[in-house]
Amino acid sequence: MQNLTRRGMFVGLPLAAGVALVAPRAMAQAEAEVYVPLEPPPPRREVIPVLPPDRAEIEIWQPGRWRWSGHEYVWVEGHYVARPRPRAVWIPGHWDRREHGWVFVEGHWG
Repeated sequence: MQNLTRRGMFVGLPLAAGVALVAPRAMAQAEAEVYVPLEPPPPRREVIPVLPPDRAEIEIWQPGRWRWSGHEYVWVEGHYVARPRPRAVWIPGHWDRREHGWVFVEGHWG
């Protein structure tokens, strides 16, 4: 009988089960766009808290945005997040008008 480590036992499991492994970025690109028939409300004004100087270099503000719940727009509050690398800049998501309605384009790191 072959001696399998815990890791070795699970390596072939997705293939045996017929499951495809997809990287998170590829999975996000494969998702269908959701068209919303209603224009989103204007962004809310937010009070951005001031960070202590020691955190200002490693965190950046991600502004709030409107999210479609399937029935209505729901506000998602802005918040600070850790930068993935020094001097990384957050490019906020936005709503685009398309032929079939409004589509949210996700924000990303630049």
